[in-house]
Amino acid sequence: MNSRHYGTGATQLTWGTRLLRVGCAFTYRAEVPTPAVFLVRPLWSADVRLSQEHLDVKPDVPMRHHLDLYGNRNTRVVLPPGLSTVHYSAWVDVPDRTEDVDDTVPETLPDGLPDNVLLYTLPSRYCVSDVLGDEAWSRFGAHPPGYGRVREICRHVHESLSFGYGTSTALSTAADVNAAGFGVCRDFTHLAISFCRALNIPARYVFGYLPDLDVPPDGAPMDFAAWMEVWLGDRWWTFDPRNNEPRKGRVVIGRGRDAADVAMVTTFGGPVLESMVVQAEEDLAPSWR
Repeated sequence: MNSRHYGTGATQLTWGTRLLRVGCAFTYRAEVPTPAVFLVRPLWSADVRLSQEHLDVKPDVPMRHHLDLYGNRNTRVVLPPGLSTVHYSAWVDVPDRTEDVDDTVPETLPDGLPDNVLLYTLPSRYCVSDVLGDEAWSRFGAHPPGYGRVREICRHVHESLSFGYGTSTALSTAADVNAAGFGVCRDFTHLAISFCRALNIPARYVFGYLPDLDVPPDGAPMDFAAWMEVWLGDRWWTFDPRNNEPRKGRVVIGRGRDAADVAMVTTFGGPVLESMVVQAEEDLAPSWR
């Protein structure tokens, strides 16, 4: 295990790191050449270090990489007729600690928000904060502003929605799942974001790899995970209404207003997805080290 040291003097903090193996594979069947954009490569950060990163397409086709409006690492390809498999893998060093928690952090009034954060107070395709505004204020308006109010929003969403694959569709908004009471992790996140934005608290959608580090596995096949980041004080803070507890090992792939901005695959045509596999687990004995 590696170690990192942050701070100076008496305030120095030390924690180890954990090595993860992350990746995914998509197999499509296309009738005609089909342009597609894949968003599967993690973002670099001060805490997350990638190594041995590899992305390939079979059969071999040209790939073009670019950063989108939000700085996410997209890859463009044209899927040929027939079967195609897009495979990504990497090793990632992550801190052996959960995300930061601080109940004393205040909210920032809209006039004090940075210019590039204001966007995340507005309604978006799935986060219909204007539709849910009355409910947000009636449920959470009297709660003391700050970190604790966002925590209360997450608790409510976690307890009011039941998780279930196939219980929502690609058209389901936060208002839809709020009324139905069912959804997947992206729906939990959309609903919590909507409540935050209705209260003028900036919130953005995040998705990525989330291994079962130091928590019991839930028994379901590994999948991509969604959570949110909320602007409090002078920075973004991580919240997870689906799991509703701090977690280790989050590896961010994309950030945006909602899931419409950060689809893991966007196809410009009608290829059939025949299989999808996601990997996110600790690697205790990598062969290359």
